[in-house]
Amino acid sequence: MKVVFMGTPDFAVATVDAIAKAGHEIVMVVTQPDKPKGRGKEMQFPAVKTWAVEHDIPVYQPKRIREPEAVEVLKKQDADIFIVAAFGQILPKEVLEIPPLGCVNVHASLLPKYRGAAPIQWAVMNGDEVSGVRLINDENEIVEIQTKSIVVATGGFSANSLQPMRLVEASLINWRSSVENFVLRPWKGLQQARLHRFRRRKRKRLMSA
Repeated sequence: MKVVFMGTPDFAVATVDAIAKAGHEIVMVVTQPDKPKGRGKEMQFPAVKTWAVEHDIPVYQPKRIREPEAVEVLKKQDADIFIVAAFGQILPKEVLEIPPLGCVNVHASLLPKYRGAAPIQWAVMNGDEVSGVRLINDENEIVEIQTKSIVVATGGFSANSLQPMRLVEASLINWRSSVENFVLRPWKGLQQARLHRFRRRKRKRLMSA
């Protein structure tokens, strides 16, 4: 089959690599634009773009996939199917209707649980014993379900985990296991707590002066 693959982070690399190894023709990889990272704010490729460049596959990085220009680019690929894994943008109806075999979304959770972003990280932080991957077509019908036990071992997942533990995910596990009674706060609440501590320290300094 001729495939247009849409994905961005490390998780998506395993998916596109498996598609290529299965003998399908990946005519284009669509991913998010390059972003500055690190203290130096140097522009870095998304993980999927790095893979595509290494395999000499054309890369397209639209800021908004719903723009008419992006839709026209996708139509010209004449692909049989679009496969999406952690792309980072919602596909509009105009895009979903392009491929004759439709679109298939690879989501790293047992939906409807963890429907949004970072499903793997949430499964780890919430201590789930089982997680999995669901493949869903553009009609929201479940095509396939794959489940795996999550076994937390020293430094990361064991060999039968959902996916190889990335550096960030390993740190999340270590953090979760070492911090008692940790509470996840919304970012706004965390900022307010920091501001409160700053003001309290400032008052103490003024009183001791």
